[in-house]
Amino acid sequence: MTATLETPPGTRPAGAAAPHPRRWLGLSAILAATLLNLLDSTVVNVAAPAIRADLGGSYSALQWMAAGYTLALAVALLTGGRLGDMFGRRPVLLAGAAGFVAMSVACAFAWSPESLITARVAQGLCAAVMIPQGFGLIRDLFGTDTGKAFALFGPVIGLATILGPVVAGLLIDADLLGTGWRAIFLLNVPVGAYALVMGARVLPAPVTADRSGGLDVPGMLLGALGMSMLVYPLVQGRELGWPTWSLALLAGSVPVLALFALHQLRRARRGRTPLVRLSVFASRSYSSGVLFVLVFFGTITGFSLATGLFLQLGLGYTPLAASLAMSSWAIGAFAGSAFSGMTMTRLGRRILHLGLALMAAGLVALHAVFDAAGTGLGGWHLAAPLLLFGAGMGMIFVPLFDIIVAGIADHEVGSGSAALESVQQLGASLGIAILGTVFFGAIGAPVAGRFAAPAALDAAKQVTVLTIALTAAAFLVAFLLPRRARAH
Repeated sequence: MTATLETPPGTRPAGAAAPHPRRWLGLSAILAATLLNLLDSTVVNVAAPAIRADLGGSYSALQWMAAGYTLALAVALLTGGRLGDMFGRRPVLLAGAAGFVAMSVACAFAWSPESLITARVAQGLCAAVMIPQGFGLIRDLFGTDTGKAFALFGPVIGLATILGPVVAGLLIDADLLGTGWRAIFLLNVPVGAYALVMGARVLPAPVTADRSGGLDVPGMLLGALGMSMLVYPLVQGRELGWPTWSLALLAGSVPVLALFALHQLRRARRGRTPLVRLSVFASRSYSSGVLFVLVFFGTITGFSLATGLFLQLGLGYTPLAASLAMSSWAIGAFAGSAFSGMTMTRLGRRILHLGLALMAAGLVALHAVFDAAGTGLGGWHLAAPLLLFGAGMGMIFVPLFDIIVAGIADHEVGSGSAALESVQQLGASLGIAILGTVFFGAIGAPVAGRFAAPAALDAAKQVTVLTIALTAAAFLVAFLLPRRARAH
């Protein structure tokens, strides 16, 4: 059944070519909503040691503060996109943003690690409702001028990636009004308020709603169970001594995820809208792309967390000093993204291999710096290796999804792209779980509340070696991807 809603003056119907008269204000609201997710997916890497110093808790709790958010985002992203189809993009984005702001306040007033992790999971669910609406709303606002919007969208996100962790470190060190780490979550309140007020005033109202396929709640629950069974024992297993039940959960995730796939297949055969169209996995290049996304995003997210923990817990850096020491990584990513944007059409898949080679070179250089500088490591020692690593990473971001979906049919692109976004977040959760577990397993127990710098350095080396191996694996998988990006 299709419901038609009233369209206010100045709003164009979806699919019309004319741009919205207040499209740039609308874009600013979408950017504000995007920044909420972008900031909160990274700031905990800077704030985690300060949070633990205040709230206490185990070191696996530090991993959950990051992994809980990304896991919830992975679970609910596909459902969030479907909610936009059913109820309209504007109201769903505004509802998600309102929930995100409320959960940010809950994070800021958390009284224990458990309460913070719970609020972080709720944040991830709200982000999953909010984020999928953005690109569709940009198309609704800009019509044939969509390219102009994305030309601004990329640099703004790039700058936020550079400045976000630095601002987080500055806020924590400044300890404004005694807020400490809590300020990084309170910062979401004015950003979210702007997105809500401007979005309500400017974003186009929905014209049609498609509720014919219903909402796949059983599918979401099966997906959530399978992903959680995969991630939970990887985070908790080391701390608990790898009990039998943790290994049983890992093994049990396989049949649960297989049951999820079977449910999606049956739902599609019955003519109802599935969360994932499994036909896309018949393409070898797409299936290889899913594996690439898991490895690539798991690698960079887990390595980021481990590096931030090493600098603060191992070398005693302040949150601001740690974020500044890692800022060359974000600068490199910004430059690499710009380069790939200009050359991806000409280079195609080779840009992925070039990016991965630069990442590996940066990691090898970083390991050499660890050997040469030892525990006297300074921020400037990290600048060149992390710049190389970031530049390679940035080269991959821009063309990756377009290359992966080049091998599937036109009618499968939407579902295939949405599934990749969910897999990206699952990969991030797995990376945090695996590389975080390796780091804490190697660093040993703290003495008088502090880790020994030599043990922390050894842990950082082990994580770096594993990251090199994962980068090499991604390099090999990339040969299975299409040679050229999908033409738009």
